[in-house]
Amino acid sequence: MVQHQFLRSKQARKITKLIILSIISLVTMPAISGVKFEHSDTLWLSIGGGARMQLDSRKSDADDNAEVSFDSIRVYIAAQVHKYLKFSINTDKQNHDSTDLIDAMARFELHPSFNLWVGRLVVPGNRIGMSGPFYGMNWIQYRQPLYPTELGGAAGSLGRGEGGVFWGTTGKFHYALGIVDGLKGFSNQSNNKLYAARLTYNFLNVESNFGYYTSSTYFGEQGNLFTVALTLQNQDGGSGSAIEQGDFFGYSIDLLSETVLSDKGVITVEAEYKNFDSDFTPVSAPSVGSCFCLFDGNSFFVTLSYLYPRKIVFGKFQPYFRFVENDPSGAATNESIEIGTNYIISGHKAKLNLSYVSGDTNASGYAGRDVDKVTFGIQVQY
Repeated sequence: MVQHQFLRSKQARKITKLIILSIISLVTMPAISGVKFEHSDTLWLSIGGGARMQLDSRKSDADDNAEVSFDSIRVYIAAQVHKYLKFSINTDKQNHDSTDLIDAMARFELHPSFNLWVGRLVVPGNRIGMSGPFYGMNWIQYRQPLYPTELGGAAGSLGRGEGGVFWGTTGKFHYALGIVDGLKGFSNQSNNKLYAARLTYNFLNVESNFGYYTSSTYFGEQGNLFTVALTLQNQDGGSGSAIEQGDFFGYSIDLLSETVLSDKGVITVEAEYKNFDSDFTPVSAPSVGSCFCLFDGNSFFVTLSYLYPRKIVFGKFQPYFRFVENDPSGAATNESIEIGTNYIISGHKAKLNLSYVSGDTNASGYAGRDVDKVTFGIQVQY
């Protein structure tokens, strides 16, 4: 018992020391936003990057441990060679894994209402997927069932796929329509494509982002927002094995509300309902052959946050609360809560996070270990 308390006190000292060193390093970091080499308005090259690292202290029925890990290290490269043609190449490295090419696309940007991106790119999906880890509200986003392209492996990775996306904005309406490879092999022996759509309506201010991407909070910088979106994804032969083939269809409805108060404090609400219809799941796997099995059922989450208007030392605190519930067909319902706070130094470019998660949800949508976890995270982008 004494030894256990001693180890936990050492972990607490590590976290405290890491927080102090992180604040000092982020505050003294030069205020840059990537490096841009510009020949003219339509001929340029830019290079940037981002990193997320975290320290976890986790307790479950099976074990009790702490570890430092790199959630993601990314390099961003973009170029423009013509008035209507740009290119993007982005890489990602996680922990000790090899560096992956996550984006490699040509961007034909013709008009605000009509654009075409082709190559390896983000597949239109729900807000959590479109925001990604670097533009999310909370630190541990992925505790719901994932769309196939977000799982990694045969169907894609980090929400990416090979194909094309048409996107644009007309008034308060925004659309993104994609056709990508999706699942390759397994049950998709006919090479059917995955079709994806995200249809968004901005009731108040229109969100401004890079392309058709999103963010889970804008810290009040884009004024009052109330945005609702519908996501649809479908692939024939998208679940099962080569011998027993099934389909996949999923949809989600998400909303973002951001209200700037008179004292410049910001209240943000993010919520989503997700429903998946998969012919084959881990609970009802094919009797023969290796299975690409997916979640079947529904899930929802809601996140509430408040950004304090005044800086405390170098940044602003943004405490939040998140509740997640997954209800798979033929399996136990699972849920979790996350209580935490961001310390916003420079928007999504420099922030710290301290959070506590309790529950048995995970990215499969099915119940995992019942875990209590404290995480301290650092995020930097330029």
